[in-house]
Amino acid sequence: MLELRFARELLHRRGEHALVGRLGGCFEPLEPRIDAAPAGAHEVDEQREIVHPCMPLGEELALEPLEPSDGLVEEAADLGDVPRDGKDLGAQAVADRIADVHRDRGLELGGRGCECLDLLSRALERGFDRAGLGASGCGVRDSLLRALQGKGVHGRRGYSPRRMDTALLDYELPPELVAQQPVEPRDSSRLLVYRRESGTIEHRTFAELPAVLDGQLVVVNDTRVVPGRLRLRRATGGAVEVLLVEQVGDDGTWEALVRPSSRVRVGEVLGPVRLVEPLGAGRWVIELRGEPAGEAPLPPYIHEALADPERYQTVYAMARGSAAAPTAGLHLTRALIDRLDPVRITLHVGLDTFRPVVAATLEEHELHGERYAVRADAWERIVSAGRVLAVGTTTVRALETVARTGELTGRATLFITPGFHFRRVDALVTNFHLPRSTLLALVMAFAGVEETRRLYREAIAQRYRFYSFGDAMAVL
Repeated sequence: MLELRFARELLHRRGEHALVGRLGGCFEPLEPRIDAAPAGAHEVDEQREIVHPCMPLGEELALEPLEPSDGLVEEAADLGDVPRDGKDLGAQAVADRIADVHRDRGLELGGRGCECLDLLSRALERGFDRAGLGASGCGVRDSLLRALQGKGVHGRRGYSPRRMDTALLDYELPPELVAQQPVEPRDSSRLLVYRRESGTIEHRTFAELPAVLDGQLVVVNDTRVVPGRLRLRRATGGAVEVLLVEQVGDDGTWEALVRPSSRVRVGEVLGPVRLVEPLGAGRWVIELRGEPAGEAPLPPYIHEALADPERYQTVYAMARGSAAAPTAGLHLTRALIDRLDPVRITLHVGLDTFRPVVAATLEEHELHGERYAVRADAWERIVSAGRVLAVGTTTVRALETVARTGELTGRATLFITPGFHFRRVDALVTNFHLPRSTLLALVMAFAGVEETRRLYREAIAQRYRFYSFGDAMAVL
């Protein structure tokens, strides 16, 4: 029988690796120090026992339970107890908070001034036992290793911030699941509830939203859709459609989409519209005489007329200016509003809602931005809340813009993609979005890429209704 010392040495060296660089870097294997590769088929005897190449035939290998070494760390370190002299834990700003892809605020609690910590490979890091970083490490749930896992794995899969492969935004949807009409009453729509901490999925109705919340402050977007789809005629009799996207001046100047754009000319008058300047890609600066008096600008995938134009408005819509509805809010009734007591902010949905991502990567896609406004008293309430639930992706963009800039009014150009660190949004209610859309990329940034794809597969399997008049999903 081999000596126990040989068994100890063999087991110890089997999983030996080195942690190099900062936490979030790659594991870099050292030169193996075992005598041979794992046993091949020719090294297994008739009794299916491994014949080690360095031991005489017929000898047995006796193993005894090994005691863990003194340096073994079995639980995540409490960052609040890390020495303040910085010898064990270095802190510096992490660009775009990429390491915190799972939104683990534990990385912020021990830092000075709530800064996001980038852990340096010093004494604390060496406390992790080398044998504990094997295959089972992929499921580790503590804050430190989860941040490390997120950065490395996301980079390999091709969806680090902005450089995400656009093909990951694709999915197959049966045409009959595209909702053509809203349901009545509004809150009778279905609600898929996904709890990130446990990974569980529940199937509810939207009326049950208050029951699934846990003290979150609800924030909604109170923008009102402009009746901006104008069906006009040229002097020659040809049909032209003008879709008002954004008002850019108090004198009736708008940015609009004009179709067919190639046939019209600068200075041409189309009823109440005069074409001023082409901006490319079908976009024009126009002058509109009087107030917009067109149709509700329903998305092109809705082919049925809407009997009541107010069904493409939220019940709390006030500030006129959107080219499309913040559709997650379409499910809310006045009774739900009374129960939830939401904070209202404004972001006018603009051109970016209509533009699919056609580039190979998100990095190549350009956002035009949208106007937003948040009242000071509303922001005070949002800042003081323990947890915030945003109703809709437009609400998310406004909140995260203010959280970064401190500006209560302006233009939201924030491009939220996987790897983004959310500073103020803790939960999200949203509809199911189109493939290859920036809205779907935002949801993936919040819930996780693979998790979102799994949720969409589940919604399709359960026959949820999709897009503007479809059902909703709550990510808690």
